[in-house]
Amino acid sequence: MRWLMVAALLLGGGGAARAAEIQVMISGGFTAAAQVLAPRFERESGHRVVLVQGGSMGTAPTAIPMRLGRGEAADALIMVGSALDGLAAEGRVVAGSRVELANSAIGMAVREGAARPDISTVDKLRATLLAARSLGYSASASGRYVNGPLFEKLGIAAEMQGRGRLVSGEAVASAVARGELELAFQQVAELLPVRGVTFVGPLPEAVQLYTVFAGGVASGAREPAAAAALLRYLAGPEARAAVLESGLLPLPGR
Repeated sequence: MRWLMVAALLLGGGGAARAAEIQVMISGGFTAAAQVLAPRFERESGHRVVLVQGGSMGTAPTAIPMRLGRGEAADALIMVGSALDGLAAEGRVVAGSRVELANSAIGMAVREGAARPDISTVDKLRATLLAARSLGYSASASGRYVNGPLFEKLGIAAEMQGRGRLVSGEAVASAVARGELELAFQQVAELLPVRGVTFVGPLPEAVQLYTVFAGGVASGAREPAAAAALLRYLAGPEARAAVLESGLLPLPGR
């Protein structure tokens, strides 16, 4: 493949590519796809990919900004695009290295065995929320939307006071699977892998929020060329099927 030939030239000066260990800080939305695609990239490139998970935003110890702030090493960052842009503005991302990877929609899940509510329209979503005793959302882009603009658009911000809980450090659906919360709202790709829940569906289009996930080479990366090659692979046609299977949406034109 052409991108592998380019990587070989970058890494080996025209000879055999030097095997590299690529440290990747990655947020939940793209993790399922990366877990499928990373081994394929490893087989084809000879590099090793180490995925370190953390939220795109927030102050949890595992959040990517917090990891970077502690000086943890990273070669590539994969996260919500707007959060990546924020890190770039702080000088934590190599200029010009940003690669858009996929679009992500917000969805809802309930505990396995529970009644599956209909949220196919705005009115039905509103009714489901008003009937719920509790719900969870993340500290990242989806949670900030659900616990703010979404409730306001639905006209139920006051009614939802006290029912929502921010879930940090794990998938929101995990708390629902344990029976601690009734509804889980998060990126679809973060709901689907969780056992013990039933995926209900995405938010209705009229109130949906699509989030772009993107990657960039971390400033101070030990393996910048290998990291850039990985990001090109994840954005390429070879990745499309895994991206779709994970619950993400390919970007227009891909």
